[in-house]
Amino acid sequence: MTSTDEFDWHALQRRAHQEFGARVAAVTDWDAPTPDTDWSVRDLVTHVIEEQQWVPHLLAGRSIPQAQLSIDKLRDDLAEEWSLYSFAATSAWSATAKDAPVQLSYDTVKATDYLREQVADVTIHTWDLARAVGAEEELDDELIRAVWTVFEPQKDTLEASGLFASPVPVPDDAPLQTRLLAITGRDARR
Repeated sequence: MTSTDEFDWHALQRRAHQEFGARVAAVTDWDAPTPDTDWSVRDLVTHVIEEQQWVPHLLAGRSIPQAQLSIDKLRDDLAEEWSLYSFAATSAWSATAKDAPVQLSYDTVKATDYLREQVADVTIHTWDLARAVGAEEELDDELIRAVWTVFEPQKDTLEASGLFASPVPVPDDAPLQTRLLAITGRDARR
């Protein structure tokens, strides 16, 4: 069993952002559907950007209500907004101690736990965006292995969280990316 501790999560955060940014650059139809049937490409990209808007504020020790007051409304150019907020989040991560307390909506956690959660979120949504825009769906192998260590221990509770669809049945010997997507309710088959 691979442990979350064996990965350089700061390097993975930068890689996840590069991968997502490459898919944002491939967007030609912002209203196209995504694997999440409730979201268009615009909704998906907006969600990921908004998550990055929170990062510097939460890592600076602000509470959720304090951070909320500091979040700007996104402008129309989502590719530009991605660049801006990805840079801000990446800079904040590199300036924060691993064990710094971070107040999230559900608990106060160590910065490193929040970092893992953010890497996992951006990675999964990179595949969603790739599928939606017809871009390369094969994700970085180390990102997949790292994110697996985040989601696999939670596989029995992901659907119950309300954040994920029901797991998709796949063979135990399916590629790791396929299994990761499956436990998060995504069907990687065409």
